[in-house]
Amino acid sequence: MSIFWIVLLLIIVFFSHLFYTRYVPIKGIPCVEIDKKLNREKLTLDIRDYQEADNDKVEEAVVIPIPYLRRYFHEIPSRTVHIVASNHVEKNLAIRFLKQKGFEITGYTLTECRCKKKIGRLA
Repeated sequence: MSIFWIVLLLIIVFFSHLFYTRYVPIKGIPCVEIDKKLNREKLTLDIRDYQEADNDKVEEAVVIPIPYLRRYFHEIPSRTVHIVASNHVEKNLAIRFLKQKGFEITGYTLTECRCKKKIGRLA
């Protein structure tokens, strides 16, 4: 096998992994509409950037934007987590990362969601 084919194979594997982690949805985690009231049983984690999270506040949510999640995930209390994200890419990256770190993700809410069906209300 020539070096060309090995490099080509590595490039294909690299881009396949990037595509998978960013765009393939995670099964078993429902999209639910968030109730902006306090819920002590679930931690709401807002991964949107600070300006967007400040303009559309979710009460008692811990705001850690997705670029800071790797650095500050240890500050998230170990309990069930509900994710608030602005789009599917942010949501996929955060859920995959947090699941690798041992967090239980109960659902997510997208602020730019165009879903026709919601699976219930987060209470």
